[in-house]
Amino acid sequence: MLSPDPPEWPWLDQLSTPILVLDRPGSIRYVNPAAAAWLGLSARRLLDTPVGSLPPDGARLAEACARLAEGGASVTVKALTVAFDPDSERYADAVLCLADDGAEPLVLLEFHPRPDFPGTDPAQHLPQALSATLRGLAHELKNPLAGLRGAAQLLARQPEPQTRRYAEVILSEADRLLALTEAMLSPGPARPHEPVNLHAVLEQVRVLAESEAEWSAVIQRDYDPSLPELGGDPDRLTQAVWNLVRNALQAGATSVRLRTRAEHQARLGSEEHRLALRLDVIDDGTGVPEDLAERIFLPLVSGRAEGTGLGLALAQSVAREHGGLLSYRSRPGHTVFTLLLPAPGAAPEA
Repeated sequence: MLSPDPPEWPWLDQLSTPILVLDRPGSIRYVNPAAAAWLGLSARRLLDTPVGSLPPDGARLAEACARLAEGGASVTVKALTVAFDPDSERYADAVLCLADDGAEPLVLLEFHPRPDFPGTDPAQHLPQALSATLRGLAHELKNPLAGLRGAAQLLARQPEPQTRRYAEVILSEADRLLALTEAMLSPGPARPHEPVNLHAVLEQVRVLAESEAEWSAVIQRDYDPSLPELGGDPDRLTQAVWNLVRNALQAGATSVRLRTRAEHQARLGSEEHRLALRLDVIDDGTGVPEDLAERIFLPLVSGRAEGTGLGLALAQSVAREHGGLLSYRSRPGHTVFTLLLPAPGAAPEA
């Protein structure tokens, strides 16, 4: 039997998502601290309890376990109520999926708490629901990312220089994504800015772009080696630039040029800086559709049917986080996205 703090599930203890582990008959074998706190009961009191006996909607969970046993990959139970006394009702969506501790098949039950009580407008709680969904997505990403990182470590041991280079990029990207998922699971203050070499960021993006484009596009470099380092978050800057380059590739570009320059007396918003660092992402793709020209940086606006419309909005957000500005000009066959960032020590003109 699993104890309240079993060594087989230590990673579950660190999550803020309430989670129960059930055996195949449906009895509770493990309760993580978040679940005990959310349910208001100790883990020991819940162990060995049939999930079907959780009042008042336990029967729905038992039915979901039965459906999972019939061969489903996962089962979702919407608008679930759990209440051990009438004055402390909890509301949640529940997701059940198969797990394996190496000895017997088990069921992982995740509660995604909902703040909406009966009779309230669920639309009022969309931000909280979206946050819970993103945390759930972040949780699901952690396992494949760990596997990706392990495979990259094996690749890095190969003797060929090019293989090692791509392995290093995979490792770096896996670490960056793991950091992002951790931030989504446990939000905290923004990372302090640190010295960043803009060209190191561009080289990371270049290798990613060449891996994705393969032979369909040429990634060109046109760097000003005299540019100083800037203060920033390298992960956020990498994500922003990668979004710009990836948009170019998805617009059918066969050539993407990464160009850096120093810009003097640059105006960023209402302030004029003596020196700014300018990055241009220049491509020969189809360009920005005219009907989207005024809305291209808004979330959920995309010129592609399969697009999410979040990439440019995120890039604009990163530019603002760094005191900079993102702009563009476009015509069919020639599009330039320009990221202007203030140089360190170049205070705004009085």
